[in-house]
Amino acid sequence: MSAISSGTGAKQLDKASIRRVVISSWIGNTIEFYDFLLYGLASALVFSKIFFPTISPLAAMLASFATFGVGFIARPLGGIFFGHMGDTLGRKITLLITLGGMGISTFLVGCLPTYEQIGVWAPIFLVILRFMQGFLVGGEWGGAMLMVVESAPPNRRGLLGAIPQTGGFSGQLLATGVFAFMVMLPEDQLLSWGWRIPFWLSVALVILGLYMRRRLDETPVFQQIQKEQKKEKKKEASPVIEVIKHQWRSIVLIMFLRLAESVPFFLATVFAVSYATSTLNIERQTILNVVMATCVISFGTHAFFGALSDKVGRRPIYIFGALFSAAMAFPFFWLLESGSFFLMVLGYMLLINIGHNSINSVQPSFFTELFGPKVRYSGASIGAQLGAIVAGGFTPFIAKSLSAAFNDGWVPVATYVVIAALIGCIAAIRAPETSKRDLTKDIE
Repeated sequence: MSAISSGTGAKQLDKASIRRVVISSWIGNTIEFYDFLLYGLASALVFSKIFFPTISPLAAMLASFATFGVGFIARPLGGIFFGHMGDTLGRKITLLITLGGMGISTFLVGCLPTYEQIGVWAPIFLVILRFMQGFLVGGEWGGAMLMVVESAPPNRRGLLGAIPQTGGFSGQLLATGVFAFMVMLPEDQLLSWGWRIPFWLSVALVILGLYMRRRLDETPVFQQIQKEQKKEKKKEASPVIEVIKHQWRSIVLIMFLRLAESVPFFLATVFAVSYATSTLNIERQTILNVVMATCVISFGTHAFFGALSDKVGRRPIYIFGALFSAAMAFPFFWLLESGSFFLMVLGYMLLINIGHNSINSVQPSFFTELFGPKVRYSGASIGAQLGAIVAGGFTPFIAKSLSAAFNDGWVPVATYVVIAALIGCIAAIRAPETSKRDLTKDIE
C-alpha cells in the first residue's frame, strides 16, 4: 500500500488505498446496522407474539422494545473493552473481531426456539444474544469511523467520513427489504420460520466484510503512534483511564450531541413502524416501503452535508440539523397520520433526510477530531455508546410508554423529540470547532 507525506507528521494514503478503506468501512457499517436494525424491526413486528405471548399486547410490545434497549446498555462496555484494544493493539484486528462476533450473535438469534417451545428460557436467551450484539457494536462503530477519518486528507475528512455513515441506511434498506418480503408470507409461516431467514442471511454479509477488512493496513496515524512508542520505550497508561481522566468533557459532550441524532432516527425507524401499523392501521408493507425510500435518499444527503462541513465546519451543520429536527417533529406525525404514501415519505424526508442526515453525516469527523490519537478509539467509542443508551436504545420504549399514557396519542412523543433535539443543539453550540485540527497531535 503506497503512501505520500501529508505534511502533518503522518503518511497520507494514496487515492486507491483511501478508496479501499472507505468501501471497507461502508460494508462493515452496513453489516453492523443490518444486524442491529433487523432486531428493531423484528421487535416492532413479530417478537412480541413469539417471545412474549402470555402477556397483554401492550405489555408484550413494551417487553419487546425493552429487549431492543438491552443491546444499548452493553454498548458502552464494548466501547471500553474494544476501545482499549483498538488504541493499544490496532484498529484492524479490533474491527475483525467485532464484525465476526456480530455475525455469530445475529445468526444465533435466528436459531432461537420460541416461547411455546422452551417457555421463559426463550426471552432469556434473546436478551443474552441482544446483549452480545450491543457489546460488539460498542467497539465497531468507533473503529470503522477512525479507519476512514485517520486515513483521509485533512480537507476531505467530513465527506469521506460521511460515506461509511450511509452504511446505516444500507443496512436499514437491506433489513427492511428482506422483512418487507417476509411479511408477505401468511401469518403462521412468518411467525414459525419466516422471521428467521433475515437473521441467517447476515452470514453471507459478514464473510464479505471480513474479506474486505483483512486486506487493509493500519491507519497512518496509528502506525505513527506505534513508531513513537517504540522509540520512547516506555509503558503507556491505559487509554481508557487517560481519556476519562483528561478528556471526560468531550465524552460528556458527545453524549448530549447524540440526543439530536439518535432520538429522531429510532423514533422513525422503530417506534413509528409499530405505531403506524398497530394504531393508525397502515399496512405493514406500506410503512416499510416508506422507510426504504428514506434510506435511498440518504446516500445523497450524507455526501452533501459531509462535504459542506469541510467548507463551513462541523458545528454549523450540527446546529442546523438539530434545530431542523426539532421543527419537524410535529409535522412528521401530521404527515404520518395522513396514511398517504407520498405524504409519509415527505415526513420522513424532512425529519430524517434533512434533520437527521445533516447531523449523522458529520459525527465521524466531529467525534474523531475531539480526541488525541493515543486515546481516540476509546474516547469516541465510549462517548458515542454512552450517548446511545440515553439517546437511542430506549427511545422506542419511552415513545411507546408516552403514547400509551396519553390514549395512543403522539403529541408527547413529538415533544420528546423536540426536547432531545434542542439539548443536542445546545451541546453543539458549546462544542469546539474541530475541522482544522491535526489528527496526529494530542488535545491540549
